[in-house]
Amino acid sequence: MAPDAAALLWDAHAAAQAVCGFVRGRSFSDYLADPMLSAAVERKLEIVGEALNQLRKVDAATAAQIPELNAAVGLRNILIHAYGSVDHRLVWDVATAHLPELMARIERLLGTP
Repeated sequence: MAPDAAALLWDAHAAAQAVCGFVRGRSFSDYLADPMLSAAVERKLEIVGEALNQLRKVDAATAAQIPELNAAVGLRNILIHAYGSVDHRLVWDVATAHLPELMARIERLLGTP
């Protein structure tokens, strides 16, 4: 693994972990009603997507081991460039249902528990 790849994976993992902490014990209604919560979740998801996007450039072989990579980068692009048409249910589903698997995959790539 390229040295920069590990740093990018750590960045993606840390941002995903933050999202999981933000949404723990919260509901979709909370997410919709709390602009600070939704902004924090969206910002950290942008970081996940950007770190994985950069990973493709510095270590394509490692990036290829992350099936969720294209979806994460696509969500990042929507959050940044099409922010007016964000599907909040999709963001919530990613935050609550999909990030744990991505985090586990990153941990395996980094060789951490």
